[in-house]
Amino acid sequence: MNPANSHHEKKRLENPPKSIKFKIQRREKEGANAYWETFELPYRRNLNVISALMDIRKNPVTVEGKQTTPPVWDMSCLEQVCGICTMVIDGRVRQSCSALIDDILLESGGDTVSLAPMSKFPNIRDLKVDRSQMFEHLKQVHAWIELDGTYDLGPGPAISNETAQERYAYSRCMTCGCCLEACPQYGDDNYIGPQAIAQAKLFNMHPVGKTNTEDRLNGLMGDDGITACGNAQNCVQVCPMSIPLTRAIYETNRDITVNALFGWLKK
Repeated sequence: MNPANSHHEKKRLENPPKSIKFKIQRREKEGANAYWETFELPYRRNLNVISALMDIRKNPVTVEGKQTTPPVWDMSCLEQVCGICTMVIDGRVRQSCSALIDDILLESGGDTVSLAPMSKFPNIRDLKVDRSQMFEHLKQVHAWIELDGTYDLGPGPAISNETAQERYAYSRCMTCGCCLEACPQYGDDNYIGPQAIAQAKLFNMHPVGKTNTEDRLNGLMGDDGITACGNAQNCVQVCPMSIPLTRAIYETNRDITVNALFGWLKK
């Protein structure tokens, strides 16, 4: 660690602000105009964004003294597993359950934290968005394994340790939307996004899932498919689970090309 940064961190933690301001983007309902409200809380160590929002919800009074409605957001596991508490915090998309206020203040050097909903999804209310299009993308790439459950299938097929470890990396996806929020091609352009591509890769690596490989690759060959990727590589930088998204895109693109050239040999 840079000694200067270490000194800055020590100085900041020893002299924390007496209070923290939270500038929150509000919206009464989908399609309504967005506006901002600022709230203030006494500083507490080891506070995360979710805890701060819960405190604001108990007494939703702005810094101007205006009584307002409690802010609305999504949360569930509070352990960075479910992915639904994703929002844009100080301009950076991340999980609000794992975003610590101390770290945010160290990054900004100020005493104000801004909270906004992800911009690539329909904003239902305040910080809550509708991520259902991500699950539609998973349907498009056939992100599951077909099994005949009418009889005992016996033990599953053997998978090498190397393949299992690589599949585990892709299986950690929470469908949180961080990669899509950071992707410049997603939203404005017709692009399925890195999360669906990575899940296609995950199931194509499974011994049983391979039987539907062509279905998944075909799902990525349309106008909204893998060719729309602009190789910005923002996705891999913001992924909270460190999923090798750029590798999945590269290798799946290669598989699509090979299948397009030689897939007819399988028929």
